[in-house]
Amino acid sequence: MNFHHFPLFLLFLFGFLGISQEKSTGPVIADYGPVFKIENPDFKTDMSQEFKVVFDVMDSPESHTMLNQKLETAARFLNLHAQAGIPVSQLKVAVIVHNAASKDITHDEAYKARFGVANPNSGMVQALLDAGVEIIYCGQSSMARNFPKEDLIPGVKIALSAMTANIQLQNQGYRPIKL
Repeated sequence: MNFHHFPLFLLFLFGFLGISQEKSTGPVIADYGPVFKIENPDFKTDMSQEFKVVFDVMDSPESHTMLNQKLETAARFLNLHAQAGIPVSQLKVAVIVHNAASKDITHDEAYKARFGVANPNSGMVQALLDAGVEIIYCGQSSMARNFPKEDLIPGVKIALSAMTANIQLQNQGYRPIKL
């Protein structure tokens, strides 16, 4: 490197670091769902509309100690829209859980009995429920994977199937996002 350009390089580096942003959580879900603040986006967000979304979550990390990032997407959705100024009353979120993600909505006792550790997702699931997110569990997965209602975090609802819940929510105007 040519050393007479080194001060210019440092100025550029520190300038870049000064404008880079960090992710932040909240205001809806305080400990989960970190997002970047986007200043003045070109594609403007219609702040007057209602955002109704259903997340279809079927995958889970192989590790029993990792947070399910796909479940955390619901927290990111709430936080990023609330940070942008959209009233929480205009955010309607449902999460449909099935397949391998079944384990991620069980309470700590049930999780620990199967996997030897507390459920790393239990705090996040509870925070989502507390924020008004409807978490719906596929009844077919419940039976196939042997996760009865008694093993679920209180507040999680069981549906006939993930397919049924998806159709019903879409008929109510929810837009599906498969993760």
